Amino acid sequence: MNTPLQLTLTSFKAGSYIFLESRPANDFFFIIKSGMVKTYQENNAIETVTKLGPGDFIGVVPCMSGRNQLEMVVAATDVTCLCIKRSQYSDFIAKYNTVALKIIRVFAKQMRELNFNLTQITLKNTALDRPEELFNIGMYYFNAGDLDAAYFALYQYLKYCPNSVDVASAKKKCDMLKKRSAAVYLEPSEDMNRTYPKGAMIMAEHQPGNEMYIIQSGQVRITRVVDEHEMTLTILGKGDLFGEMSLLEDKPRSANAIAASDCRLMAVNRNNFNMMVSSQPQLVSRLTTTFAERVWSMYRQLANARIFNPLQKMLDMLSLKVEQALGNNVDDDSYKTNYTVEDIVNLCGIPQEERATVFSQFRTDKRIKIVEEGKIMVVNCDELLKIAETYRKNSHV
Repeated sequence: MNTPLQLTLTSFKAGSYIFLESRPANDFFFIIKSGMVKTYQENNAIETVTKLGPGDFIGVVPCMSGRNQLEMVVAATDVTCLCIKRSQYSDFIAKYNTVALKIIRVFAKQMRELNFNLTQITLKNTALDRPEELFNIGMYYFNAGDLDAAYFALYQYLKYCPNSVDVASAKKKCDMLKKRSAAVYLEPSEDMNRTYPKGAMIMAEHQPGNEMYIIQSGQVRITRVVDEHEMTLTILGKGDLFGEMSLLEDKPRSANAIAASDCRLMAVNRNNFNMMVSSQPQLVSRLTTTFAERVWSMYRQLANARIFNPLQKMLDMLSLKVEQALGNNVDDDSYKTNYTVEDIVNLCGIPQEERATVFSQFRTDKRIKIVEEGKIMVVNCDELLKIAETYRKNSHV
């Protein structure tokens, strides 16, 4: 017999600390029933103060991701909250699926803002969010020799900007690339299960989109291109998802997705997603956990962007990838990552003129080894995480 869902109310007096930044995660989060709270992020890359009230939620990211608290939360008035345990979440959203949808939409908004800030800090600039920028995306990959990605982006430019100033040039390039490119799914498709060859672009930055993707096999590289400079935001693998921000916010794509290997994806459109929210609470619970992990990761990347020393920045980025892979099970064992030195350099946005020096420094650092296929092996994971934490703290001094 199923155990009935039992929820509890928790009260806080004005001035009480509800969550403390950097403390270990709790196995619960709160939905505010009455009163107001203030959230503070004092030790992160961006310092913010936010007021939240009835219907808002606090502590979801650390609870669902199992990571440390991201912010300090203080009761601005007397507050009463509904306490939701992580173990209850699937049962809770089966009964209150609108709450899950609100949480996911807030996560999508957070991720878009964090993505914008990350690009602005790392590259000292950010591109205009308009479809005409698809031409620049296509030309970047054309000049880089990534012909499949170039053809996809230029095709989308011609589709969405048929009267723009660079149409003639884009048509010429597309005619040249058409027979040489292995680009797939240039137009919308009803296929939920899709196969992409290595190098194919799945979605282009600034392109309108109404689907998200779940990786069934293979790897996908998420990038942004600003001022003729590419930054790799992350490399995703089996079980990961992407494209959710456009699906949930009905806004243009905020990044490119390129197949880093042959891969199979499940495409989820808006109708399918809404059906999932109402009928598959276990899947929605997994999506919430994935989004929470993504928000935590982006905050960590912002903290990384504040580290000035290139070698320290790369070691901290490597520590983030270890944390993502191992969760809370990090110890003093060695660990082989799926990342090369070039991947870490790109993730950090190291300027071209500094790359030769930092490549040499990183390769000879005693905390890592370069093994088969150029992948990085961490010699002692616990030691790396501790030194990286020191780098982040010193960057705020």
